[in-house]
Amino acid sequence: MTDTTRPTPLSELLAAMTPVEDGFESRVPSDWLQGRAIYGGLSSALCLEAARRHVDDPPPLRSAQVTFIGPAGDTVRIVPTIARRGKSATFVTVDMHGDKGLATRATFCFGAARQSRLADSDLPAPAVDAPEQGERFFEDEEGRNRGPEFAQHFNARRVGGAAPMSAADTAEFLAWMQHKDSDIDPVTTGLVALADALPPAALARFAEPAPISSMTWMFDMLDADPQTEDGWWLCRSTADVTRDGYSSQAMTIWNRAGEPIMAGRQSIAVFY
Repeated sequence: MTDTTRPTPLSELLAAMTPVEDGFESRVPSDWLQGRAIYGGLSSALCLEAARRHVDDPPPLRSAQVTFIGPAGDTVRIVPTIARRGKSATFVTVDMHGDKGLATRATFCFGAARQSRLADSDLPAPAVDAPEQGERFFEDEEGRNRGPEFAQHFNARRVGGAAPMSAADTAEFLAWMQHKDSDIDPVTTGLVALADALPPAALARFAEPAPISSMTWMFDMLDADPQTEDGWWLCRSTADVTRDGYSSQAMTIWNRAGEPIMAGRQSIAVFY
């Protein structure tokens, strides 16, 4: 991470996490910021990676609850704690501290597969064009980033829903998302870093710029070993209810084969 003239790939950030006495330390460059704070998807991914490294041979990630308490930037300290380890499920809590105190608190549930007579799935992917046919979401026609700083790390192609700040009647974003970094391991950590990259869906209703901020995020992993073709994931965010300065949105991700991979909800603070 010595070359400050280029964006820092996520794979390099993960490799540079430094063990310290009570957890890990990470230096986050400005290209991973969202305004004055670390992009929430990266905060969640760093917390997840700290949890994974803290547990010997962790089973697959099944669920997560993340609270974005305050902004953090530059150097952060990430402290994981095993809350409980049972025969099949392990719960790990993680606190990320910045220079102004606690910034992010997360709880991850890892769970080994169990035999079950149930194998149901009723979360079909919407019928959309392939990512190659979609329009650029974060970039202009010349490929210049027009989104927040962190957006330069992703390829995004809109295939439905609205555009940000388009005063749309429906608060929904639907886009294919892909990391530009193809060396991220494990896939689940990269997916968590990508899953929060779309703007809050309420932003589609805005007619002009105004502050908006994620407060909480919970999600369930629907596949123990998520995979997709060419790194493309179909992401949909839909604001169900927005009032009193808060928005509640549903978030779903499918792989390129149309299989459901992640489902979650997020609470957003809206200053519009």
